[in-house]
Amino acid sequence: MRYSRAEYAKILALQQEVARAEADYQRLRGAYLEVARAEPGHEVALAMIGADMDRAHARLQALIGLPRLPFTHEPSAVVRREAQRMAEQETEENR
Repeated sequence: MRYSRAEYAKILALQQEVARAEADYQRLRGAYLEVARAEPGHEVALAMIGADMDRAHARLQALIGLPRLPFTHEPSAVVRREAQRMAEQETEENR
């Protein structure tokens, strides 16, 4: 299948936008995990980063055409559980 130049340019632009959205999500996820691990007790910072991460995840889903399912957990809730599990493992290793 051959694309016209205009169609090819649109595809490239969409691929770049998806890559930027994925990078934003991963950057925010990393920041969330770092704050949760290194600075316990900063719930406001975690909530703010989590909200940004949820928006970035929703944007990424919209770009790749996935519908937003009402019964799924927000990505920040999943990452929060992961951060708590990592903190517990780290505490157990230090004992």
